Amino acid sequence: MSPRRRRRKSDEELLVALGGLVIVGLVLVKVAQWLLAHWWVLVMLSLLALLAVAGWIYQQVDRMRSAQLRVEGLTYSLGQLDAMHHSAFEVAVRDLLARDGSHDALRCGGRGDLGADVKGHDPLGRLWVLQCKHRSKGLGGPAVGTPELQTLNGTGRPVHGGDVVVMVTNGRISGPAHDFARQQRLHLVDRRVLEQWARDGRPLWEILPALPPPQRPPQLR
Repeated sequence: MSPRRRRRKSDEELLVALGGLVIVGLVLVKVAQWLLAHWWVLVMLSLLALLAVAGWIYQQVDRMRSAQLRVEGLTYSLGQLDAMHHSAFEVAVRDLLARDGSHDALRCGGRGDLGADVKGHDPLGRLWVLQCKHRSKGLGGPAVGTPELQTLNGTGRPVHGGDVVVMVTNGRISGPAHDFARQQRLHLVDRRVLEQWARDGRPLWEILPALPPPQRPPQLR
């Protein structure tokens, strides 16, 4: 394309752009004139917008209040836990951790969870990494064995950075798995400990022995 044609095309594009700006400007002027003549419409729209924002804020506050009420004083019986789907069991463990005072308790179970179903910090700053094994038959289901603990041990600290790595089940844990847990400083919540945690309302960090030291000093009350 010759320089003259390029210049002509550029001039045409500029004129089109200017024409578009003029049209937009005229439309905006007309809209402003109409709004000035019908100012009450602008007032109504502003009120509707404020009501929508206020409604959204109320919903968020109500959702947070409901979540707080859900975990305050939360308890479960073993029968309730046994009847749950495995994903609901993970949510229950997350809520129990939140009830105990973990402000950031999170359920992260599912595909690609890398051995962590629930994570959260306790009031002393330690990161808890929990793997959940739900048994629909409770004690009648298969025991959690060493292979499951080996998976948890391979990711709980190296991948997730956990200070306290825990296996939680509503069933039983095999003898070799108990031995492996002691060797690798893993913590176990079997059916007996789970009942104590879920029913009696005691924080898990007050129930389990031999926990690592806190990441920060206790807050003075």
